[in-house]
Amino acid sequence: MTQHAEHPITHETSDVSDANVRTIFGFGLGLLAVAIAVHVIILLVFMFFEARERHQAPSEYPLAAAQQNRLPPEPRLQTNPRQDLADLRAREDATLTTYGWVDKNAGIVRIPIDEAIRLTVQRGVVK
Repeated sequence: MTQHAEHPITHETSDVSDANVRTIFGFGLGLLAVAIAVHVIILLVFMFFEARERHQAPSEYPLAAAQQNRLPPEPRLQTNPRQDLADLRAREDATLTTYGWVDKNAGIVRIPIDEAIRLTVQRGVVK
């Protein structure tokens, strides 16, 4: 043990030079080689199981094959939401910009929104 006069803390000096760097690196490389080997073995086992399952399992279940074109009940998920939104906006714009019947028996019609605003300004708001 070495002790300095100005520093009363001591430390062990004999273990510092005894560390064998070559052995430590050898152990690390061996550990790396074992890890790679384990990964390769697991990959091969998974490939074996996948090939075996592909040969043993039928391609389709009989009930699923019979109902292939059957649609699920409403509401269904959107397959193209952007196109659905564009179609909705086009229908709404057509409703807002054209004349049409709301209820033909009651004599209720629909007029374009711009025309309705112009008539409201011209005639004033009816109370």
